Amino acid sequence: MSSEQHVIMDETAIRRALTRIAHEILEKNRGIEDCVLVGIRTRGVFLAQRIAERIQEIEGRPIPYGEIDVTSYRDDREEGLGRVEKTKLSPENLNVHEKKVILFDDVLYTGRTIRAALDALMDCGRPRMIQLAVLADRGHRELPIRPDYIGKNVPTSKHEEITVALSEYDGKDEVTISQREER
Repeated sequence: MSSEQHVIMDETAIRRALTRIAHEILEKNRGIEDCVLVGIRTRGVFLAQRIAERIQEIEGRPIPYGEIDVTSYRDDREEGLGRVEKTKLSPENLNVHEKKVILFDDVLYTGRTIRAALDALMDCGRPRMIQLAVLADRGHRELPIRPDYIGKNVPTSKHEEITVALSEYDGKDEVTISQREER
């Protein structure tokens, strides 16, 4: 059973939300000293990159950013069982030790992806602080995780799905909501 998608954030709304988040990060951290942006693969990486670009426009200097793959740290997927090798930040020279890490993801739902990302980050060093930024927070947490920066709060039922599309990966920028397909 398929249902239609409703756009809840278009390209302009996403751009405005990311600009607001960039300003909130600068305000909360009093600039970018000792800050590092880390995007969770896949779409979180593009969000971190866009925020890094906005911060550079605002501050006039670059902020380090990179990406992390948390697949092997997931506790709710087959491929996450039995961690084999230590995770790597990309670029490999990105240092998180004693830094303020701002972690980026597209949608926050149960919190399991973020828990996996926290474990992966700890394997890469000991951050002084970790903050969380998400484009959409849909609720229904299974773990005690709360974002510091939110593009849009989207209260949903468990039968709804939030989908983020970003031009770098999907060819367009939009956030949609739809009814989850019956299985």
